[in-house]
Amino acid sequence: MTTIRNIVLVHGGFVDGSGWQGVYDELARDGFTIRIVQNPTLSLEGDVAATHQVLDTLDGPAVLVGHSYGGVVISEAGNHPNVGALAYIAAFAPDKGESVSTLIADPPPGAAVPPILPPRDGFLFLDRDKFHGAFAADLPAQVGAFMADAQVPWGVDALGGTVTEPAWRHKPAWYLVATEDRMIPPPAQRGMAERAGASVVEAIGSHAVYVSQPAAVADLIRQAAT
Repeated sequence: MTTIRNIVLVHGGFVDGSGWQGVYDELARDGFTIRIVQNPTLSLEGDVAATHQVLDTLDGPAVLVGHSYGGVVISEAGNHPNVGALAYIAAFAPDKGESVSTLIADPPPGAAVPPILPPRDGFLFLDRDKFHGAFAADLPAQVGAFMADAQVPWGVDALGGTVTEPAWRHKPAWYLVATEDRMIPPPAQRGMAERAGASVVEAIGSHAVYVSQPAAVADLIRQAAT
């Protein structure tokens, strides 16, 4: 029996919340109340505040869901009293004092290197010519091109934002590993999921698995809601 009826979806870096539409549609058919946080991605503190604003409007517990950098956001914002469970979708799951910067500092041997361009005016972008292959290889080329050209600038300060107290230490967590991810290596995803004590499922998908495999992502969120 489903006990949590609220779902809050948090996007990662380089993209906005519109990529959640397929997952939204899957869950809306089941009658969930769904909210999508539009992170400014200027700083972790600002993104946590944006997430708290949404959580404050809910009249009951929520499953807080994060993709990629969104996993850092939910690890910090998930301490909010309206969060009943956490769901990480090919996401960073940092421990206390960790950030995206520290988690990517020592990649596994042979891991794909994300095509992040040097910072420009304090913001990061992915190389547009390499975006499709790195971020969304299992989506049609025209979709990857649109995502590349619709990139949201990712603030360097957000990349370096550290978690003070990871919510997964106190609340149940689920994790979906994207087995073909070329942004966050799958072995790193598995390691973070294990450390967080998360219930794990795996899906054959790129870093954009929440776009390409919305049914699999929605299934994981339903598990977290039960």
